[in-house]
Amino acid sequence: MKRKIVNLSASVILAFALSACGSGQSLKQNQAENKSQQEMNHSEMNHSSSEKLPPGLKEAKNPKFKVGSQAIIHADHMSGMNGAAATVVGAYDTTVYTVSYVPTTGGEKVVNHKWVIHEEIMNAGDKPFSKGMEVTLMADHMKGMNGAKATIDSAEKTTVYVVDYTPSTGGAPVKNHKWVTESELSDK
Repeated sequence: MKRKIVNLSASVILAFALSACGSGQSLKQNQAENKSQQEMNHSEMNHSSSEKLPPGLKEAKNPKFKVGSQAIIHADHMSGMNGAAATVVGAYDTTVYTVSYVPTTGGEKVVNHKWVIHEEIMNAGDKPFSKGMEVTLMADHMKGMNGAKATIDSAEKTTVYVVDYTPSTGGAPVKNHKWVTESELSDK
């Protein structure tokens, strides 16, 4: 009888130990799924189609893609963007940032959002921000962005474009998408 109790106890302890190991893996899997979910939620956000541009933004003097030209998008900020044919609506020289922020409307933190430009940051001044700096966004091309506190994840001086495109996955045309960088476009 004692032997049965010892064996039963050993079995119960082994079962708990194995389930604990499995929980660690599940925790890692859950963290990966949550990160993937945040990125998916980010990619599903709807950018506004406003023609409004931030004050102080300067048109590019010699953009690779001229206003009115056609290009192919190589970016996946939103579903159906990658591979879509686009028409260039505007080209501007600025510093472009990826940022992480919690929308003012609540919800999950948006990580590595592409893109916010220098002119869309409160009290931007003349010098670009560096990675890790805390800023306040004035961008209104996505819900919950305007007034959000953000961290600069990366910064690059480049030409940014406003484009019109029809998603490669089908659906309604997207007007005045802000922003696509020069490296995310290729000749059609």
